[in-house]
Amino acid sequence: MARGAVMIAAIEGYLAVRRLGGFTLSNNEYLLRSFVAYASAQGEAVIRTATVVAWANLGPSLAQRHRRYETVRQCATQVHLDDPRHDVPPAGYFGYRKTRRPPRLYTAAEIDHLLAVAAALPSPDTLTPHTYRTLIGLLVATGLRISEALALQIEDVRDDGLLIRKTKFQKTRLVPLHETARTGLEQYLRHPARPPSRTPWVFLSDRGRPLRYRDVHPVFRRLVVRARLDRGSGRAPTLHGLRHTFAVRALAATPIGRRQVGQAMRALATYLGHVSITSTYWYLEATPDLLAEVATVSERFVCGAPA
Repeated sequence: MARGAVMIAAIEGYLAVRRLGGFTLSNNEYLLRSFVAYASAQGEAVIRTATVVAWANLGPSLAQRHRRYETVRQCATQVHLDDPRHDVPPAGYFGYRKTRRPPRLYTAAEIDHLLAVAAALPSPDTLTPHTYRTLIGLLVATGLRISEALALQIEDVRDDGLLIRKTKFQKTRLVPLHETARTGLEQYLRHPARPPSRTPWVFLSDRGRPLRYRDVHPVFRRLVVRARLDRGSGRAPTLHGLRHTFAVRALAATPIGRRQVGQAMRALATYLGHVSITSTYWYLEATPDLLAEVATVSERFVCGAPA
């Protein structure tokens, strides 16, 4: 068998199994094939820990070296079950620990100002100001990812909410809509400035073409500057910050108590389309009041007091 063929067959089987679970893994595939090419050039026919370390060390940063190493290690963990000749490298070799910057959260006044500036965009007779006011309002009200909002089709606006089709983690979910959000969306779809279009998309440009992120991002940056939200210290306002703000507000409204917080976490993870609840727990870091209450309840639980 040609050098590297065993590893190629192994990673293809690994990727096929993972993709059955809904993962795309395009970057993982690229990294794994890069490793196979490197290992084959070293004369290796199966995964060897030393070769994984040497290849991972080619990454220019600690984070990238960790990502390269862990990608192969996770693959090796599975393929070793079918072929014990493959090594399973130990976890945490590079000692990397991912940290996430605190999100830039919006106050209610900032959101109102941002919506007002969007509604006052030049060319009020065109669809543009109505598009951005509706889009930003929908992100605020639902916590959708910007990619999910831009992918919405008219048929996805249903009586019981918005149908969010397979997105980041190949999940499809139904997002309930508050009556005010539904009214705003329906008014946008019926707006007289909306150009005739045969495309099914909800958010359109003035030319009737589907709105894309590359169109939205520069306009949002101009809105931030006009609303003077870019001033002061801290992280710059982003579209994704609207999703963060929604999640933190939802958690802040959670009744205090171990059971209530746990139920809210599970519900929010489902609502936001997270692949695991771990991603949702991160929002606790941006909710200091609730985090303090959770710590207090946890301490009582450990000490045997009623929560």
